[in-house]
Amino acid sequence: MIARRPILSLLTLALILLAALAWQNRAHLAAFPDIISAYTAKEYCSCRYVMGNPADYCHGYVKQYVPTSGFLDDAEHKRVTASGLGRSNTAAWVSPHQGCRLMSEANSTR
Repeated sequence: MIARRPILSLLTLALILLAALAWQNRAHLAAFPDIISAYTAKEYCSCRYVMGNPADYCHGYVKQYVPTSGFLDDAEHKRVTASGLGRSNTAAWVSPHQGCRLMSEANSTR
């Protein structure tokens, strides 16, 4: 069969190898959607409230190839919430010395 259909055989082998690689890294692949919103919230918070840059500059600074679906900048409480790929994360300014910190799900509803 390999001699008759070498392209199909190579394609099947590549598909099997890709599936095995995905299975081996399934925990990392499952964490990926959370990274998009966490990065956006944390970096925007740091850019805006630690470095003191304008909002427009910070929006451009955190822009990624994978778009975010929601964004909320609570300037009064110095808190940023970003959503993307079905996940939402919040970062809040702690102090000038500690900067911004990602908040856990339990703490983000305060």
